[in-house]
Amino acid sequence: MKTFPVLFLAALVLSPPAEARSTRRAESCDGLTARMIRATGASLAGREGSLSVFRAWDADRMTLACRAPARMTFWSQNREPAGAYFVLIGLAAEGLVGARAEEVEALARTLHHRALVTGMPQAGRAGRAALRCETGGSATAEPAGVHCVLVSHRTPVLRRRAGLFPGREPV
Repeated sequence: MKTFPVLFLAALVLSPPAEARSTRRAESCDGLTARMIRATGASLAGREGSLSVFRAWDADRMTLACRAPARMTFWSQNREPAGAYFVLIGLAAEGLVGARAEEVEALARTLHHRALVTGMPQAGRAGRAALRCETGGSATAEPAGVHCVLVSHRTPVLRRRAGLFPGREPV
């Protein structure tokens, strides 16, 4: 039982101070913000903490939340935005999660169309990208427009555990 205090003290001494951790997070958010500017061609409108706001011709608002998992949000005031809006989402997916831009663009168009028809938010995946789109306006109380959220999607890793399979007795 005496090893617990020793391990705790070692972890406390060896862990970086809170300022270093927050600096490292800010640097990684700076890098991610720069990567999104290169990938999409958008310009940085502002940054506060782990949130970056961009100006893009194809979307009225585009934000990046750097906290894990990183998340991009796209908003357009038009209920049926121009095709460049969907291209922007594809380019952002390629820069953010490494998904193929064309696949994510096609997914965004499909989800948008389904959301228009059903009036309900729609979600789907394309490669390593997970996307959720919803529309507002007309029959809803929300403001008119389209809102899409892009995050990284990873397939969960399943591990075998003893005794969890049929026909086997627990060990």
